[in-house]
Amino acid sequence: MEKRSEIVIHYIQVGDYYIPDISLPQPSKSMGKWGRLYRDFLKNHHPVRYNALILSGQLWDLLAQVNEQTQDRLETIINQMTSAESVTEDLKAANPVAWAGAMNNIRSRAEEVVLRELIWEEEV
Repeated sequence: MEKRSEIVIHYIQVGDYYIPDISLPQPSKSMGKWGRLYRDFLKNHHPVRYNALILSGQLWDLLAQVNEQTQDRLETIINQMTSAESVTEDLKAANPVAWAGAMNNIRSRAEEVVLRELIWEEEV
């Protein structure tokens, strides 16, 4: 059974009017870099879904989950690319500059893949 966070609404009197003071549940996990990118994507491209997630209290959990999935996928892709391209510790010991360049290149390509797959929700 899914545990849902409750949104607490209090009202503040301002002049003659009562204005809702909505407090969202505190996040249990950090949303991280990938969660922030996904939040911005939702805010700009799917505002209705974004607002529904905020009002239901599920946004932070979703962002933390997306961050974890993306980080795991990124590490998997990097490991696969380093194996396929023979970027090993031997190369690091023999030519550290070439190894750093190759690793930066691999990381950039892997980040582009996870951005398209998991953040921007595009078909690769």
